[in-house]
Amino acid sequence: MRICVVGAGYVGLTTAAALANFGHEVQCVDMEQAKIDSLTQGKVPIYEPGLEKLIRKNLKKDKLHFSSNVIESIRDYPMILIAVGTPSREDGSSNLSYINQVINLIASNIKDYKIIITKSTVPAGTNEWMHQMLVEKGIEEDLFDIVSNPEFLREGTALWDIFHPNKLVFGTRTDRPIKVLKKLYESEKVPYIFTSLTGAELIKYASNAFLATKISFANEIARICDVYEVDYSDIYKGLATDPRIGRYFLNAGLGFGGSCLPKDLSCLKHSASKQNVETKLLDAVMEINDTQIELYLNKLGKALPSLEDKQITVWGVTFKSGTDDLRSSPAIALIKQLVQIGCRVHTYDPMVQLELADVSSYINQYESVIGSDVLIIATEWDQFLKSDWSEIKSRMKGSIILDARNCINAQTVRKHGLLYLGVGKR
Repeated sequence: MRICVVGAGYVGLTTAAALANFGHEVQCVDMEQAKIDSLTQGKVPIYEPGLEKLIRKNLKKDKLHFSSNVIESIRDYPMILIAVGTPSREDGSSNLSYINQVINLIASNIKDYKIIITKSTVPAGTNEWMHQMLVEKGIEEDLFDIVSNPEFLREGTALWDIFHPNKLVFGTRTDRPIKVLKKLYESEKVPYIFTSLTGAELIKYASNAFLATKISFANEIARICDVYEVDYSDIYKGLATDPRIGRYFLNAGLGFGGSCLPKDLSCLKHSASKQNVETKLLDAVMEINDTQIELYLNKLGKALPSLEDKQITVWGVTFKSGTDDLRSSPAIALIKQLVQIGCRVHTYDPMVQLELADVSSYINQYESVIGSDVLIIATEWDQFLKSDWSEIKSRMKGSIILDARNCINAQTVRKHGLLYLGVGKR
């Protein structure tokens, strides 16, 4: 099949590379010429394990192309996959201006039948609105089908997720595109879920809301473990081995961040409130997440009566390991609070050098702790789990290790004469 992917961001690039690898002819378009020039040379502007290699492979095979000519691509390709951003507004709603731009371009350039697939995460009712927009612009319904096909990719394991999906969700208004859609992905044994346009949109939001709920649940249980002096890792094992619960998204720590969970939770809450539906559970999930940083700072405050003018090193600035994504990173929110308190903050991350006022960023993890009173683990990179604690002890001024991801072996840290602090961690 010939597919035009509109949007060369995280979702667009990952999807375009995978579809090309499936054997489709894929053109990925974006209005940012510098980005297209870089991608055409096989240089990827984001970090995702294996993505650059896959893009270069399919560029060489002539299955994947990049272009800034959005209009020509929309006109020439029979399948258009929309993967543009839908950022949050302050009130929690989604900004659909990029979606609106794409629909206007399609309306102005559609000459023959097209399947228009929305990969972007959009609020309930958006795909129906897109359909209505095209009709109101005089486009005959026989000339197009709108399809909602949400993605369920995890940053850091996106290629594994797209090549090994546990489900494929398609929302349609008619049965007309279904036969073609089943040929889109090489996943014959995977369950196909066909539903309405709005049904597919809500599956995506419900999925992310539930994952966020699991994380906040884990953090609340870890708080209870902390006061009863029980190790949350034991509780985790009891939960993770239960097939009704599963082992994913149950790690306690600073809370969830990134480009999806906070945004999607806010959008779902906003969509519900517009229809006068209360979201008490989702409100609690967000409230727990919003207070995690305060929880860890209070833990630190009990060990150090005053944090003002203390030198604190923070390891990890991305919202989780395996990515270079800083969006809604709990680590950065923590760093900003430390600066506001009056701390002198050093940071180290194996993927990103943080550029933030009043923060010193290092390229070596051990140099970053020289003279520090406290070391905070804010992202669970594997590299940190294998740290030389003797070296750390010799370079630090103080001895406090605050494990804000519950990922470090507490006993190992203590054996080197360091004070281990965590929540629900013995």
